[in-house]
This record gives sequence, structure tokens and C-alpha cells, in this order.
Amino acid sequence: MVASGYLAVAGSGYLDLPTMVLTATALVARCLMVLGVFRLRLTAGQVNAAALAYAGFYPLDYMFISRELVPATVHLVFFLAITKILAAHTDRDFTYLKLIAFLELLAACLLNGNLSFFVLMAVYLVFGVATFTTSEVRRSANRPVRVVRTGLRRLPLRLGLMTVFITTGVLGMTAGLFFFLPRTARAAFQHLVPDRYRLAGFSNRITLGQLGEIKQQSTPVMHVRFINPEHPLSLKWRGMALGQFDGRSWFNASSVPEQKIEAERNRLVRLVDDRYRPSRRTELQYEVHLRDIGTDTLFFAGVPEFVSIDAPLIKRMPGGTYRVPFGAAGGLSYVSYGYLERAGSVFPPNIPGLTQVLRQEYLKLPQLDPRIPNLAAEWIEGNQDPAAQAASIERRLRKDYGYSLVLLQSEVRDPLANFLFDRRAGHCEYFASAMAVMLRTVGIPSRVVTGFQSGIFNPLSGWQVIRSSDAHSWVEAYLPQRGWTTFDPTPPDPNVTRNSLATRLALYMDAAETFWQEWVLNYDLEHQLVLATRVQQSSRGSNRLDTALASWNVIRERGTEFLKRYGAPLAAALILTALAILYGPSVRNSLLMKRRLKRVQRGEVDQSDASLLYRRMLRILERRGIDKPAWVTAGEFVRLMPESELTPIVEDLTGLYYDLRFGGRRDAGPRMLALIESLERI
Repeated sequence: MVASGYLAVAGSGYLDLPTMVLTATALVARCLMVLGVFRLRLTAGQVNAAALAYAGFYPLDYMFISRELVPATVHLVFFLAITKILAAHTDRDFTYLKLIAFLELLAACLLNGNLSFFVLMAVYLVFGVATFTTSEVRRSANRPVRVVRTGLRRLPLRLGLMTVFITTGVLGMTAGLFFFLPRTARAAFQHLVPDRYRLAGFSNRITLGQLGEIKQQSTPVMHVRFINPEHPLSLKWRGMALGQFDGRSWFNASSVPEQKIEAERNRLVRLVDDRYRPSRRTELQYEVHLRDIGTDTLFFAGVPEFVSIDAPLIKRMPGGTYRVPFGAAGGLSYVSYGYLERAGSVFPPNIPGLTQVLRQEYLKLPQLDPRIPNLAAEWIEGNQDPAAQAASIERRLRKDYGYSLVLLQSEVRDPLANFLFDRRAGHCEYFASAMAVMLRTVGIPSRVVTGFQSGIFNPLSGWQVIRSSDAHSWVEAYLPQRGWTTFDPTPPDPNVTRNSLATRLALYMDAAETFWQEWVLNYDLEHQLVLATRVQQSSRGSNRLDTALASWNVIRERGTEFLKRYGAPLAAALILTALAILYGPSVRNSLLMKRRLKRVQRGEVDQSDASLLYRRMLRILERRGIDKPAWVTAGEFVRLMPESELTPIVEDLTGLYYDLRFGGRRDAGPRMLALIESLERI
């Protein structure tokens, strides 16, 4: 119970490394103590002294270390768990351990919002039922008055089956009640939970090489579901636009103030002016579920015009970045309405240009290696059009340089020059930074954009899954009569992940996690109404019968074909399985008995063999119609037997049984076996 509660909290990501290591060490040490590898006995005084010492440390942890109520309390619970795990030896100690295990699971309920919590809660429930059941058995066995009971054969197996049955019943009943009673407690306790793991790289500053570390992870960070029937899957999800570069990092320090955009009554927020829409475009409508990755940035594909979000307002930052001002505890969900620009679009002539302040900001450069502007001038030689110049630099970077996620082993003085002239390989940050800097050297305003690219479509859930490994950066250049235009100088990754077994398993896990997030954690009255509507629609559809008949015909045809091909071996396998289930135990017992009888013949006799030989004698007598009642002792059975030629042999066997079973005379074993053989011959 304690171990499953510990794993449930550890799976949330909130547990710090020292607490995880110390608790795991205590659990392993307790296992070794149970196995007899070593002994450790802590006195009650030592345990009480440790508890009092931590009681004085708890306020310090709350005020200066954790600075949160829940983490400090979790530390306290796990400290008590460590001491009790190592010191428990009385019934009271084990009662405390049960309480600590329950507190661990309660903490995990607040901290862990993943599907792993449900799995570990089921494991906890299994161990909980088993623990309380066996504790009651142990308590009854230790009572001064004992009652002899029959039916103790295979008691551990029956206790295990009962545990599984009770656990399944509890989970089944609570799951049924859950979908009728929307859950609201999580929202009430949400303010107690501290911030989750923060995904670096989507703040106001990003250092060269930082995205490469993120791309080595595969954790899902965002799920997207398109509303319009046809949608392009290869999209860029724009997050933060960064305009200033110091040679190592991109950041924002613009003097342009942020703009607050308030939501309308229907929760719609207008983000851009539709007067500047291009002539050719593809409409986009999609729903986004952004996980709690410690960022309040909104990610959009294409140009977002409206967004529906449960927030009173949205902030538009310099560079066209949109953020939620009140944070994103528990993640963000929103619906976006916008468009994608298509090739050959004609833009309105009244697109507002850059102000002088912004133009200077997007052209500002640190001290550069002189080879960089020379290389940019060489690549655009002969092109006077800014769009052609940008396309030329993009093409040369994609063609002449390689993609690599290998990070630098040590820091270099000029990472950009090292990428362009020494390594000639890197990941997206280096390509985007190189192009943006080169554009500025030839007088084209530019900025670096961070976000995600593409992702993978999960047909099981119907959602597009964007992972940490899909983190990407690209370039936006300001072109006359077009405004900010996207360029991506990064070549494709040659080591792209293929559809392997691990990928398919990850999609199954993600589909389960998506269901858990949508229909369990976020289950409310709205989801309840959706569920009821789906049930109603499925029950009164006009063409349901025809669809069901057509599906049945397809299933029948496929089943017939399958049976023709695999029917014979499948039937043989089923027959063999049935025979193994029916006769396997008796065959196994017979083989074991023969092996023990051979051991007795060799003189290797144990006191427990007396019962084996006596049962063999009783089976021989049963074949002759002589049954021994269960309430009759071996001596009484001999006196009750009718006189026959078998009676003297049974009397001798009974005496030898007593000698071996209770007297420990091992020489009685072979003599019993010889008499049994005589009994079989008669």
C-alpha cells in the first residue's frame, strides 16, 4: 500500500529527488529486512525523537524551502512513512502505515492528473483489500480462543481471488456513479496545487541550444482537433516572437507596450482586423488543449482572427504573441477561427507598415564575425527584391547545411559563427538565428519565432498530438506589400521517427490519456449532457438497423473466411486447452505423487509423507467400497471396518502411519509403501 501510494505521488512530477530516493531506499531496505538479509531495530524513543525533530523543521520547510502548503505536507507524510517503514513491528505501527498510505494517495489525487494515477489507485485498492483482509485473519488467529475450521486448503489463492473480485466491483460501481455525478471537487482544490513542470524555451528569452534539449523529449504538450472537415496536418504552431539578439540569446525588451483585448459576451476575442485578409486563403477552425507546461502563451496555426476562451481578456505582446494574463493552472483550452495564406495571394494595399522604432529594433545587431555579413552578401548577389533575397538565404541554408541534434560539448565564444563556418550542422535554432541575422545585415527586418511544428495524428482519439520533440523555431521577415512573411531555413530531419511498434503503443497510451483528461478530470455537467445526447442519437437513428445489418454481413463474411483458414488449428488448440484445464491438475498431482513415492522407495522419507501414503491407502479402499468418514480418526476407522482379509493390513498401515507422522520413525515409510503394494495386489 505504501509503495503504490508513493509511486502515485512520484508519477505527478512534484516529488523532489531527495524525497524520492530516501523513500525508495526505505522500501528496498524493508524488503531486505523481511527477506532476512539484515536486521534493523529502531526503538520507540528514537522514532519519537525523529518525529519531534521534523515537527520543528516543518514550519521552516513551509516558509523557506517548499513555500507551499501541499509540498511541505507531502514532505512530512513521506518522512513519517520512512520512519514507520523501517521501524514497524507492532499492530499499532502497521495501523499508522495504513494511514500514511492513505494520505499518500490523497496527495496524489491533488497532484497527479495523469492516467497513471488511476492505474496506481487500482493497484493501491488491490493491496488495500488484501492488507485489511489478511490483517483480520491474522488478528483472529492471534486471539486466545481458537476455533478449528475446515476448508483451509488453497486459502491464499481464494484470498487473492476475493481481493481481485472486490477491487473490480468497487472500481466498476464507482465508475458507473461517476458518469452520473459530475465532479467538481478538483476545481475546488486546484488552488492548492503548485505549478507543474515548466517547459523551457517558451518564455521571453531563449538561448541557442535550448530547443535542442527540449526536442530530445517526447512528452505530449498540446492536442489539437480540427473542426472543418479537411485540414492540413503539416502546420506551424506559432507561439513566441523574439526580436532582439545579443549573440547568444533571443529575447524581447521592446518599448512598445502590450495591448489588452477584452472578450465579448460570447467569450469570443477578436485578435486581428479582417480588413487585411489576403485574397486567397484556407479557412481554419480548430480546438486546442494545451497541457500545464508552465507557459501562458497561446499557440496558433496560420493567422488567428477570433479565439473562444474562458478568460476575460487576452494580452497581445510585441511581435504578435498572445498570452493569458492570469496564468494557465491546469492547462488551457480554446477554439480558434482563422486562415492560412495561400500561394499567389494579393494583399490589400493599405497594410500598415513598420514604425521607425520597430524597424530599428528588428534591424539591430550585436557585434558579429565579419564573415557573416560577407556570406550573406555573397548569397544574395544579383537579387534586388527583398523577397528574392530572403528566399535565396533560406535556400542556401537548407541546401548547404545539415540537421543535427547533437549538442555542443562545451561553450564556444561565438555559437553562430561556429555553426556557419565550423560545424555546418545544427538544429532549428541555429538555422533560424543565422537567417534572421543575415537578413538584418542586408537591411530586411526579421525576428525569430518559437513554437511547434506538425505533430502526429492519432486516429484512435481523432486529435493531433504535438510533443516536446516537435518544438521548432523559424523566421519571420518583413517584406514590402506583404508584411510579416514566414521562412523556414531548417532542412528536414534525416532521422525522422517511423511508425514503429513503440510509436503505435505511444498512440494507444495517448488516446487513453486524452480520454482520461476529457471525460474524467474535465467531466462536468456539459460533458454529461453530451454523453446523454450521443446515447439518444444512437438509439433513434433512422438508418441504424440497415447499418447494423450491413456490419453484421461484413463480420459474418470475414468470420467465415477466418474459420476456413484457421478453423482446424484453432479447434485443436481449444480442445487441448480444455483437456489441460480438466485433467491438468489431476495429472500434475499424479506425477507429483509418483515422484514422492520413488523418493520414499529410496529411503528419503519425511514426516509429511505419512499423510501422502495414508491417502493412497484410502483411495485403494474407496475402490473396494470402503469409505472413511471425515469426522473419524485413523484409529477409529480401523475399529469400524468390517472384518475381512484387508483388516490386518489396514491395522498395520495405521500403526506405521502413527509411527511416522507423530513418532518421526523414518523407517516406517518404506514398510508402509510395501504394505500398500500388497493391498493393491489383493
